[in-house]
Amino acid sequence: MTVFFILGLVGLVILALSLLVGDVLDGALDALEADWISTAVVGGFVSAFGFGGAAADGAGLPWPISVVIGAGAGVLVAWFAWWLTRLVKDGPSDGTVSIGDSVGQTAQVITAIPGEGYGVIRVLVGGHTLQFNASANLPIEAGTKVNITGVLSPTAVSVTTVWQP
Repeated sequence: MTVFFILGLVGLVILALSLLVGDVLDGALDALEADWISTAVVGGFVSAFGFGGAAADGAGLPWPISVVIGAGAGVLVAWFAWWLTRLVKDGPSDGTVSIGDSVGQTAQVITAIPGEGYGVIRVLVGGHTLQFNASANLPIEAGTKVNITGVLSPTAVSVTTVWQP
């Protein structure tokens, strides 16, 4: 029972370290070259194996059965840890909005756009209101809805008026 209990504590230490220092320890497992192996998965398996085996051994079951029960608990917790870390890593995130994300969006002209020069438009992209300098082939009055057709520079876009039947 002592060996199982010590393994459980070692697994908890590994799991705590993986939560506190994150990916620093994952480099130690790079030699295994498998996407499903992470510090959280290894820590979860070792701790569940140890505590599951200790519980079975403490209940008076023979040592081989305690090992099987510990291994089953370890596999279950390791799978759950893998699933949770995959869910967090692959989950959607609101990345930084860039000027390229505005192409194809409808915007409103704030400052009139002359035939040769720049005006200002306002567009809503990913929940963020952005303002850009805008250029068009023809003059466009303030208040007009426009489509953003391309990126000219880090602060300027090209636009055309929205076609209305």
